[in-house]
Amino acid sequence: MILKRRNFINLSARLVGTGVVAGMSSFTTGNTVKEIKSTEDKQPPIRGGVLPITIKEREARIEKAQRLLTEQKMGALVLESGTSLEYFTGITWWPSERTMVAIIPAKGKVTYVCPGFEEARFRELVTIGNEVRPWQEDESPYKVITGILKDAGIRSGNIGIEERIRFFIMDGIRKEAPQLNFVSGDAVTMPCRMIKSSAEIALMQQANDITIAVIKASFNQLREGMTPAELSAVVATAYHTLGNVSGDALVLFGAASAFPHGSHQPQKLKKGDIVLVDSGCKVEGYTSDITRTIVFGDEPAKRQIEIWNLEQQSQAAGFAAAKLGMACERVDAAARKVLTDAGFGPGYTLPGLPHRTGHGIGMDGHEWGNMVKGNQQLLQPGMCFSVEPTISIPGEFGIRLEDCAYMTAEGPKWFSLPSKSIHEPFA
Repeated sequence: MILKRRNFINLSARLVGTGVVAGMSSFTTGNTVKEIKSTEDKQPPIRGGVLPITIKEREARIEKAQRLLTEQKMGALVLESGTSLEYFTGITWWPSERTMVAIIPAKGKVTYVCPGFEEARFRELVTIGNEVRPWQEDESPYKVITGILKDAGIRSGNIGIEERIRFFIMDGIRKEAPQLNFVSGDAVTMPCRMIKSSAEIALMQQANDITIAVIKASFNQLREGMTPAELSAVVATAYHTLGNVSGDALVLFGAASAFPHGSHQPQKLKKGDIVLVDSGCKVEGYTSDITRTIVFGDEPAKRQIEIWNLEQQSQAAGFAAAKLGMACERVDAAARKVLTDAGFGPGYTLPGLPHRTGHGIGMDGHEWGNMVKGNQQLLQPGMCFSVEPTISIPGEFGIRLEDCAYMTAEGPKWFSLPSKSIHEPFA
């Protein structure tokens, strides 16, 4: 759906008129967001004060990775296009069929391998290290990679492979250097990326603030007969209007809300329907993830209120269980117990909670640090995760309240404050 001019202006006016931006001075460029006069107008974003990750911080990340490489007895870590490459180097690169990698040795400087005809463009992106070794179309990039390892004195032992490296790249390196032992690089990337710095948490906070404002604005645009796709389009427009960021939403109405990731069945909004909006955006590469559930256009039914309140209790129990030094699985156990005590489940049985209670979050919407049975990872300051114990009742509806939290030296703190009640979805 492309928003008509009238609807676009209406959305912008509501962003101001409903007080959406009030109290958000931490990331606004002014006291209000001015009404948009046309779809062509440039709306001032509310991202003032956003500071991207500095080169100094990325260099510290690489130093930490090198300490971990030494501890784990790995000679180097190999990265290709993806989140970890951006995390360590700041480089975003499209993963084509032409091999491009970054090599972080346990000792020494980061070295890059890229297609020869892309070298000039690639060098424009390099801020960490300065050595780029190109390969031509009739040459093997894997010989270049193994040459870099030899130059670093790595002729045997373990080489860490980042989890998202595609098989053909790893296989090419392995065939070129069969004497090396290729192992998972998770023992290096996970401890680095899972523990967020204050700069990372600040970016995630801004992403969460924008998402709350966008969901709030989108609820003011609900109308009978609306489709999920139409509301999703409103959300996408609101992200651009309010924060000049890219964001989207999973929108579910009525019985489809019982499907955690949606249904392919056509949905049109009617009074008394559950409305579930699961949304997030990115600010300087860092994500948010928030879900709000309400009832549209009518007083909620007794059953809807009972299940909503149970969901609220379950989410609160999960958050309360997030204590420093405790295993991640405790969060899932506490949230799930509220539901099983009420007769749902057990386990993942429906009606009940069909998925883990939460997931890690950072540059990716889903990262390490899942709140799930069996995860013995201990909660530490800097870990960020969602708390979202969905209640799915097939044939009726589903309720999900999702907010993300981060661990501090004093315990967990919310990025977004949980809903107060089914009538007050925003704190």
